[in-house]
Amino acid sequence: MKNLVYFLGSLLCAVAAAYALHSWLAEHNDPGYVLIGFGHWSLETSLTVFAVASVIGFFGLYSFFRLLGVLLRLPGQISRRRRNIKFNRSQEALIAGLFDAADGNWERAEKVLVKHAANSGAPLLHYLTAARAAQSRGALDKRDEYLQKAAAQSSDTNITVGLTQAELHLSGQQFEQALETLGKLHSINPGHARVLKMMHQAYQHLGDWEGLSKLLPSLQQHKVLMEAEVKLLETETFSRLLKQAAERNEADAIQACWETVPDHIKTVPGIANIYFAAMIAAGAGATVESAMLKQLGRHWDDTLLVLLASIETADPVKHLQSIEQWLAVHPTNAVLLRVLGKLALKVQQMEKSEQYLLKSLNIEPSVAAYQLLGEVQFSRGEKDQACESFKRGLLLASDEVVGNIEAVTG
Repeated sequence: MKNLVYFLGSLLCAVAAAYALHSWLAEHNDPGYVLIGFGHWSLETSLTVFAVASVIGFFGLYSFFRLLGVLLRLPGQISRRRRNIKFNRSQEALIAGLFDAADGNWERAEKVLVKHAANSGAPLLHYLTAARAAQSRGALDKRDEYLQKAAAQSSDTNITVGLTQAELHLSGQQFEQALETLGKLHSINPGHARVLKMMHQAYQHLGDWEGLSKLLPSLQQHKVLMEAEVKLLETETFSRLLKQAAERNEADAIQACWETVPDHIKTVPGIANIYFAAMIAAGAGATVESAMLKQLGRHWDDTLLVLLASIETADPVKHLQSIEQWLAVHPTNAVLLRVLGKLALKVQQMEKSEQYLLKSLNIEPSVAAYQLLGEVQFSRGEKDQACESFKRGLLLASDEVVGNIEAVTG
């Protein structure tokens, strides 16, 4: 519209100028004279006619070239208009697809998203949402196809597609595939919090505690988990690694695993016990006896005491005497008295063993103490007393079983 106004304004100005020229020439009674020659051709006319013809010719040529320009641009304009229409439809399809996916209409969402992805300004979003919809309806082949198309729309350094792919693998219980993808993303951005968290989840589900132990420093450094969560995870990870090493029943492997445990985890109650129990089971209890005594001095633990008493030593009498020293600190500890009774029985100090076991039973009756007392009495030929002790142990054991069943059943 603006161009038309400019055109008409210019035409009126030209007509006014031609009229003014004609009036000026008429006042002088001289129409003017114009001669144009070209080869054997010549054109003679008055100045007024030439001026009017020039104006008409100029505006005629101008209109022609403007029309020609419009015709030349018309295919491009039509193409752009079509693209705009397709783009608007793709945007509407994206919104509709997102709503369908939110409503659980997976198949319809997938269909509409993929159909308009090529014409969208955000094809990546179309394919990623379609991949989620495909997985939700169990079409894993289609999911992988859409993820590949999404990857083709993304740059090598963009980890959006990889994050979605890993997330879908995790939700589909495909932990090995998830770790493969997450490993690539980790090499691109080692400090990405979401990548680290998903790697932690995948390692934990797979039971890959060695891989998780290597990931722990990054989880702590980048504050992916709270400090308390990291400590719990460290405790679980290294306890699992110790148990795996214990299954091999090789003292060197157990010791090597223990050396990888951070010092602040070694002090956690129960972790050291796993290590000590594994070393004792592997036949290397004598090598950790001094460490067990130090640990017991720092933190009294009945379980650790029982483990210490189970060590096979070259001098069992000395072993008994070293543990008897704890009586001065814990004279009424039933477990300590029971352990001393067991060790005294082992070195054939029957009277001492019986005294310790009777004291233990007076403080806290236990099945193990009754059994040991029966063995002491039986070895001394006191068969009736031994039978009575065994009987009391069995009754106590049955009472404990019944009590546990009642607690479970409510």
